Amino acid sequence: MSNNMDTTKTTSETATENRPYAVVLYGATSFVGKITAHYLTNFLSNAKDKNGANVTWAIAGRDEEKLNKLQSELESPVDIIIANSNDASSLNEMTKQTQVIISTVGPYLKYGEPLIKSCAENGTDYVDLTGEAIFIKDMMDKYQDAAKQSGARIVNSCGFDSIPSDLGVYFTQTKAEETFGEACDVVHMRVKAAKGGLSGGTIASMATIFEEVGQDPSRRKQVANPYLLNNDEAAPSVRQTNINKPEYDDEHKRWLAPFVMASINTRIVHRTNQLLDYEYGRDFKYDEAMWMKDGVKGQLSSYAMSAGLFGFATAMMIKPSREFLSKHVLPKSGSGPSKEEQDDGYFDIRFFGQTAKNDTIQTKVTGDKDPGYGSTSQMLSQAALCLAQDISKDDVGGGFWTPTSAMGDKLLTRLEEHAGLSFEVIND
Repeated sequence: MSNNMDTTKTTSETATENRPYAVVLYGATSFVGKITAHYLTNFLSNAKDKNGANVTWAIAGRDEEKLNKLQSELESPVDIIIANSNDASSLNEMTKQTQVIISTVGPYLKYGEPLIKSCAENGTDYVDLTGEAIFIKDMMDKYQDAAKQSGARIVNSCGFDSIPSDLGVYFTQTKAEETFGEACDVVHMRVKAAKGGLSGGTIASMATIFEEVGQDPSRRKQVANPYLLNNDEAAPSVRQTNINKPEYDDEHKRWLAPFVMASINTRIVHRTNQLLDYEYGRDFKYDEAMWMKDGVKGQLSSYAMSAGLFGFATAMMIKPSREFLSKHVLPKSGSGPSKEEQDDGYFDIRFFGQTAKNDTIQTKVTGDKDPGYGSTSQMLSQAALCLAQDISKDDVGGGFWTPTSAMGDKLLTRLEEHAGLSFEVIND
């Protein structure tokens, strides 16, 4: 499992390399957009190697006044582009100027399609941080052919949704093949520890999904399908475990609770398996959950989290309660954890793999900042730079990809060197 890149350049690659910008950050004045802009500025200003040196980039959005304010706060000069999701011509003008677009404009179900359409039609690579699986499914169905034809690589879920899970499974499988000569047919992911806050944007995305599911019964079937993003004619049919209520983990002596991001992460991992020609196996099983403590305290925490998630989902599917929570309880858009809280955050997730011959392997992925914002902004930035600088379009052509299937080892290396992530095999 490795990505050996061909350095031959295609016609579409040469055309996009002649554009004035390598990267454009769209939605730069959103909460996570600002964090990403500051990280990119600092990283690119201090880069001395090919992984960031001499990169020309720009910030973009619809509000010129806010963009000017952000520009004045950044450590080094950066150009501004005015573009609006409601104005197709402005989006086309923007996407034709850059190799890669970073989009932080969510909820993506509401605002994401026009930019995906523009990128797919103009051969522009794209990364975002969406956790909305049904959005990805919709966009694949509509724009896969256009993206393939134009050479646009569309890579969704390049933040905490779903890089740690996607690359974590890939890393685990790579080490299993090196050690045992075969991939694991079962991998369990467990969130051991995480510290960080939720922004209004994240809450808005979750609310949008639940609203959509509440209004359209067919969406419920989509959301429940573990192979939603597998678009091959013979997608696997293996029954997948879904940790949606409290369970006790006898092996590790801990209670388990549902993990709110499992619904997107598991779909991305199964999509990666398809795009890697089922290197994990067609019978591959994967699930995610949160570790709680042992004993009564852990049991109570598990039941409380399960009830909270169920209650939130139910409330957001009903219009009156959804409107009440949005107006009076939930964080407003543009809000989120402070800089100190982002820097003080972290995550530690574990992967437990087992092969068909019962050989076992344990790995972990850790991050040194708040997972949803401080760490996500770094992952998102490095994914964009990886597409722009490291991945030949002759090797990875146009279409909808996952972080691992598009960038694999190249991205993993970048994340360890520049984004505070660590991937390692463990023995305990």
